[in-house]
Amino acid sequence: MFKRILTIACGLLLCGPLLASEQGAPAAVYDAGLAKSLGSDERGMRNYVLVVLKTGPNKMTDPEGRKKMFEGHFANIARLANEKKLVFAGPFDGNDGWRGMFVFATADVEEAKAWTATDPVIVNGEMVAEYHKLYGSAALMAVNGIHEKIQKK
Repeated sequence: MFKRILTIACGLLLCGPLLASEQGAPAAVYDAGLAKSLGSDERGMRNYVLVVLKTGPNKMTDPEGRKKMFEGHFANIARLANEKKLVFAGPFDGNDGWRGMFVFATADVEEAKAWTATDPVIVNGEMVAEYHKLYGSAALMAVNGIHEKIQKK
């Protein structure tokens, strides 16, 4: 059930603009330069890889080691975002072992696996990753830039 809800939520997040335009909402003025900079196709969409992070086999029990591992996890997220590889990341509530997600700016699952393999939570077995090809709005590529302008810390 949770997987179905996640699929619907991701679909709305990533495909909402496409659905709105197909339902007769007024179309915005097309910006070819912006479309190209975001890697958009003619529908305003592009390919991504969605990574679902789940609880892994090795729970880090040492408090200092756990703190260091998660500091590395967040530093890795920031690095990948700064490199324009990671376009969206966030935690889940932990139900059914689902811990978080990454959306990578690649259509290549093997490339996404290589990027995920640099994360300390994966290296230490705290989490394992599940990979899915995803087709969604190219506007998602602009999220990190917008986020930088609205975060206070």
